[in-house]
Amino acid sequence: MKLLLILLIAILFIQAFVVAEVSSVGDTEYSLSQENAGGNFGGLLKKHHPKKINCNHECARRCSKSSRKKICHRACKSCCARCHCVPPGTYGNKEHCPCYANLRTHGNKLKCP
Repeated sequence: MKLLLILLIAILFIQAFVVAEVSSVGDTEYSLSQENAGGNFGGLLKKHHPKKINCNHECARRCSKSSRKKICHRACKSCCARCHCVPPGTYGNKEHCPCYANLRTHGNKLKCP
């Protein structure tokens, strides 16, 4: 009975320590190399959620001057859904969104307008 009680107390102590460790991480983001080097594994529990943007609105803006609006809008929405970003302006500026700039079709042509 004493062994069971000691085991229960040890488990509660470990849980309290883990919760304190995770709460001390806060909103600071750590890279994997920093976590492994410092031994701080609390950052591994934090999940990355990409910023949600309105792809319909952003692609309508991006394709507003296109001569083939429906095709442009369809390709842009596909790229936006995958990359979670659309470059500013109606043409170019792809350096602001590298994922968007690097997507290619099966024919190795640039996919995103």
